[in-house]
Amino acid sequence: MESNILLVEDDPNLGSVLQEYLQIKGYHTTLKSDGEEGWKEFQQNEYDLCVLDVMMPKKDGFELASQIRSLNHTVPIIFLTAKSMKEDKMEGFHIGADDYVTKPFSADELLCRIQAVLRRCQNITTPMEEDQFSVGDFSFDYQQRLLQIGVHQQPLTSKEADLLKMLCQHKNNVLRREVALKQIWGNDSYFNGRSMDVFITKLRKYMKEDRSVEIVNIHGTGYKLSVIAGRK
Repeated sequence: MESNILLVEDDPNLGSVLQEYLQIKGYHTTLKSDGEEGWKEFQQNEYDLCVLDVMMPKKDGFELASQIRSLNHTVPIIFLTAKSMKEDKMEGFHIGADDYVTKPFSADELLCRIQAVLRRCQNITTPMEEDQFSVGDFSFDYQQRLLQIGVHQQPLTSKEADLLKMLCQHKNNVLRREVALKQIWGNDSYFNGRSMDVFITKLRKYMKEDRSVEIVNIHGTGYKLSVIAGRK
């Protein structure tokens, strides 16, 4: 099935080249030239993925992504930017980005990133693979990317869901950093490690309502999702 991509890029030459390339590769791609146009378009139509330039007039990519996240917690977002500062990339991941491509980049590289993100978001599982988990008072539906406690439901991004699934599969045991990084991010580079730390912090925030549940940092090794009976 053809995926719909929203591309928001203020450089008209780069934008048109990327739009044409992605459409040749089978992705229906809508191009908008600034953040305000991108926001209007996202509100009016459904998209499977958003590719957002960071530095744009009227509304930058970070602001646009925050608005998109307020409306849709799960649609994957890839940032395009000339910024290479780690702090800027961390801000993007705090907002809920799924990937970050630094200019200059090739169209082939962007296509590979898009394909990887969409594969993760399709939640493809084998028939025998578990996708429903109980963690303390929480229930976690991996297919729906939904974490629930009582009547409160917390939608998760694709990376949040992937990481929580791995933690659940290793519940009360150590999930090694390099294993999670290679499976979810593709490699265990320093930058990806910092990105994973951001997502761990977000999962801890989501799960703080149940004091019996704790994501423990095992120094130099990884993380452990612990459930401590009797501690509420």
